[in-house]
Amino acid sequence: MNLRRSPWFALVALTTTFSVGFIDRQVLNLLVQPIKADFHLSDLEISVLQGAAFSIAYLLMSPVFGRWVDTSGRRRILLGCIAVWSLFTAACGLARSFGALFAARSGVGAAEAGLTPSSWSLLSDLFEERRLARALSIYNMGPYIGSGMAMLLGGLVMDWAGATDFRGVPLLGAMAPWQVTFVLVSMLGLVCIALVAVMKEPPRGLSDNTPAEAPEPLALGATLAVLWRNRGFYGWFYLGMALAIIPIYAFPAWLPTVTIRQYGATIGQVGMAYGILSLVGGSLGVLAGPTFGNWLRRAGYHDANMRLGVISAMAVFACCVALLLRGGYAMVLAIGGVIAFCYSIPTAMAATALQVVTPNRMRGLATSLYIVLVTLMGLGIAPVSVAFLTDKVFRDEMRVGDSLGIVCAVAALLSCGCLWLSLKAYRRLIVQPITLR
Repeated sequence: MNLRRSPWFALVALTTTFSVGFIDRQVLNLLVQPIKADFHLSDLEISVLQGAAFSIAYLLMSPVFGRWVDTSGRRRILLGCIAVWSLFTAACGLARSFGALFAARSGVGAAEAGLTPSSWSLLSDLFEERRLARALSIYNMGPYIGSGMAMLLGGLVMDWAGATDFRGVPLLGAMAPWQVTFVLVSMLGLVCIALVAVMKEPPRGLSDNTPAEAPEPLALGATLAVLWRNRGFYGWFYLGMALAIIPIYAFPAWLPTVTIRQYGATIGQVGMAYGILSLVGGSLGVLAGPTFGNWLRRAGYHDANMRLGVISAMAVFACCVALLLRGGYAMVLAIGGVIAFCYSIPTAMAATALQVVTPNRMRGLATSLYIVLVTLMGLGIAPVSVAFLTDKVFRDEMRVGDSLGIVCAVAALLSCGCLWLSLKAYRRLIVQPITLR
């Protein structure tokens, strides 16, 4: 088998890259307490590093990469992005101040903005529609594998670095264990570069819905006009999924801190336990999404790709209520695993819905706009909202679990409503596809 031309090898390479990207962006969540102690930060300042430092650069660069993906070689874009974000992850470990760490996190965010537009566009040309949902479900295991591995690897490396004497070792000798963790994690980027380098850029597919379509990129104004004409779907879809993403980012950002503060867990303990639960729960959920979608279709729901998001949001709300009623360390971890399963179920199906109704020549920009909104909510709003409630409303860092449950419960309810409102327009676009003129 020619690996360069194999869509399944490309899927493995892209999924691995997505997973490593999430390790790089999420490992900071496990290191909250030592970073906070070394730099004398508040929860709000930590939340800025978790969210704003990454998301502002990510948001600014996402439309740039989205447009670039529609007009340039996607594989080359991806290779450059991996190299840059890996270097900035290592720079996080070299930071000696809040400002330096903020700048390094911004570099990671800017480079990672090219990952999903490139990957979704590549996968849409590598797999026909009947296999695309399954391919995207595998690809979308990346955040859950990455988040879980960030906890697992971060905990193991922290324990190892704390017990190892680096005196006399160049560079590492002057670093705290959390800084060593960033440097070692950054080296995973070399694996991704090797895998993506083997891939071959597939030819761009032409939209089935556009008569006599030429392969030239669609003008930016024309792309935005199509999105506006179909705002009944795109508007509610973007908003609903942006709200749905809040628990996906808020739980990994703050659940480890809940267990450490309230139940006395160590970084190594919670990294291992929550890492496994997040990895297994999230991966099973995203893989189960297409299966659940098929069940709904067989039951007569042709809008299954979107309807599954409504059902998932209701399940996430129930998990958030359970967190507010938590009874101990084991229950908190169990909720973490269950909610990882629930909130991951619709991710691949929502991605499939967006790719299916969006013509090929505007998928990069449509995807990047989606990324801008979910990143704004997930990284820009989720961590800060939890920290704001803890610091400014409850004024008690031991109540971070209550803040987490409230923020995510409200987001889940609003997401459920928005996705419900998108169903009618989605059903119309399935029957009457968008035609580019």
